[in-house]
Amino acid sequence: MNRNKLLDSPKSFGLAAALMVVALVVGGQQVYAQTPLDNAQKPSGAIVNSPSPAGETLNDDEFFRDIYQEFYNTYRLGPSDEIAIRVTGQPDYTLEKVKVSPTGSVYHPLLGDLDVAGLTIPQLINRLTKDLSEYLINPKVSASLIEANSAKIGVLGDVIHPGILVMNRPMNVLDAIIASGGITHTGSKSGVTVLRQTRDGRAQTLKVNVKRILEGKSQAEENIALQAGDTVIVHGNAKKKLDAVLSLAGFGGFLSFISLGKR
Repeated sequence: MNRNKLLDSPKSFGLAAALMVVALVVGGQQVYAQTPLDNAQKPSGAIVNSPSPAGETLNDDEFFRDIYQEFYNTYRLGPSDEIAIRVTGQPDYTLEKVKVSPTGSVYHPLLGDLDVAGLTIPQLINRLTKDLSEYLINPKVSASLIEANSAKIGVLGDVIHPGILVMNRPMNVLDAIIASGGITHTGSKSGVTVLRQTRDGRAQTLKVNVKRILEGKSQAEENIALQAGDTVIVHGNAKKKLDAVLSLAGFGGFLSFISLGKR
């Protein structure tokens, strides 16, 4: 596929129609997406409207909620991740917090060792419901991802699918942008920033000109190799300046979340 064509894809937006429960631990705070499975209470004041420099109002709750929800629905469990498994009316078979072993399994008191590595949370719920049906009548099962410890990066700004990527292979800036659907027609190929958190807690800003990379005019090192915890931000037009993203009330929590599992 032509990379230039991919990076010029038209912008698309959409909110998730039905949200499944997620309680993600974010640097000591929890971010919730509410669903019929589990009416987890959101922290007070969770909805914050932040005006951008151009007067555009961004709803932080919707913006980050959809990002966390997409990550939750597609994230595949691995070693050291922590999950909860709940069976309504069956406290003996409910696990409020269990860590995935180095071999990719968890122990359930009724089912024994369960191989959960590679499963998404929805897939895990389906499997548990099926397996428990052999012992219980119409079991009502829910599961949630408490802590995701895989190496993660964030991609925000004017890309088709802003969100969180799991680094299951080495990635550079262009890889991350392509994996996020490409730059929108309002995005700037020459205006890309990588925010990197140093070990002492400071933020490092790295500028990347993706246009030069695509045109073959850049040096290899300009297509920066990403590290776990990095956030790639694609600058937009006047209505989506970089500082509009940075000013979102949930942005600090987002940085803390992608840093979980940073190696």
